[in-house]
Amino acid sequence: MSENWNGPARMRTSDQEREQIAEILRAAMTEGRLTLEEGEERLASAYAAKYRDELGPLTADLPDGGRRALAATPQARLATRRHLRRHTSFVVLTALFLTGLWVLSGAHFFWPAIPLVFLVMGLVRHARWSRYGYHDRVAPWNAPSRHVP
Repeated sequence: MSENWNGPARMRTSDQEREQIAEILRAAMTEGRLTLEEGEERLASAYAAKYRDELGPLTADLPDGGRRALAATPQARLATRRHLRRHTSFVVLTALFLTGLWVLSGAHFFWPAIPLVFLVMGLVRHARWSRYGYHDRVAPWNAPSRHVP
C-alpha cells in the first residue's frame, strides 16, 4: 500500500456487520417504514459498503437506528430465549454441584449460598437485559452516543 492518505483511519466492515444492517433494513421494510425500492437500494449499498462509516447513514433515519425492529424479529427473540435458558441451566447445575459439595463436607453453615447469591443476581440481570437491552447490542457503530460532556 503506497497510498498516502492523511484522513482519519477508517475501519473496514465485516460480512457480519453488513448482514446485520441488511437484517435491520429488511425488518424496516416489513414494518412499512421503507418502500420496496428504497429498501432494495439501501440493501445494495449495505452489501457494497467497505467501511463502517458507510453503514451508519443507511439506518440513521429509522427509529432507534432500526435496532429495536431487529430485536423484535423471531430469530432474535429465539436466540435471546436460548441464551437465557442456557444461563439458567448453568446456574441450576452449579447450585446442585455446590449443594452436593456442602452435603459431603458436613459443614453446618450453608456456604454455597454466597456464590449462589451472585449467580442468581447475574441471572436476574441477564433476564432483564435480554428483555430490555437487546437493541443496544446490535449495530454498535450506529448506536446513539450516550456520552454526556
